[in-house]
Amino acid sequence: MRIGFLGLGQMGAAIAANLLHAGHELCVWNRSTGKAQGLLAAGASWAATPRQVATERSVVITMLSDDAALRAVLYGEEGLLAGLDSGALHVSMSTIAVSTAEELAARHAERGQHLLCAPVFGRPEAARAAKLFIVAAGDPADQATASALFAAIGQRVFTVGVTPAAANLVKLCGNFMILAAIESLGEALALGFKGGVAKDTLLEVLTGTLFDAPVYRNYGAILLQERYRPAGFAAPLGLKDMRLVAQSAEALRVPMPLLNVLRDHLLQTIAIDGEEVDWSAIARTTARNAGL
Repeated sequence: MRIGFLGLGQMGAAIAANLLHAGHELCVWNRSTGKAQGLLAAGASWAATPRQVATERSVVITMLSDDAALRAVLYGEEGLLAGLDSGALHVSMSTIAVSTAEELAARHAERGQHLLCAPVFGRPEAARAAKLFIVAAGDPADQATASALFAAIGQRVFTVGVTPAAANLVKLCGNFMILAAIESLGEALALGFKGGVAKDTLLEVLTGTLFDAPVYRNYGAILLQERYRPAGFAAPLGLKDMRLVAQSAEALRVPMPLLNVLRDHLLQTIAIDGEEVDWSAIARTTARNAGL
């Protein structure tokens, strides 16, 4: 397939590389050209503008950091909306607000274009290994079109309905639960360590009994090694996601008191450790608060 791809951060670059490896023809765009060099050397072509990425391509994928970055490439004379043909498909893999996904669906529909929301679960190492979990929502025909692309980048696709924004709500629910798991694991490790139990011993017991799940095993290893730099998922992005969860919770009138704890610990972590730390560093904040 001839694919356009916008957004070459850690996740986007890995996804794009796997699409190239699977034999798809790729045209890429990013705010900085430096991040595209590896892909260009592997055979991708470069577009000067988001509009150019979409020219004569039936599928364009975006993987951008937030709602503002996505809007910046979509709108305007040189934006993606202006370049996409009628009937073309935009696959949005960014973690964005439900309201933003609804806005995008409406704008694409006005132009006869299609939107498929397909955010992913998995850190950069999973993206590089083509082991992402993909949450997709949109028209079944669009999902069928994208299925070959998803096969090249992920290990499983979850279809959550025909309304594109549903996928973004599922993604936000999942990110909330990931951070809640990190928070609870950090608190448990701090409690055990302060009481004389080695962290690796406690983690072995937890993951060897009732908590044998990837989120505890993967983040448990990060917490034991205090591997918070370089960030696989930067804390400010996690803070952005918790803000989006809060927006949906308020709109749907769902109390989420734990969300306030997670947000405040992220804020404290960023204030002390800086913008470049991984969001799992909230465990370091918990340890500090415990006097460790």
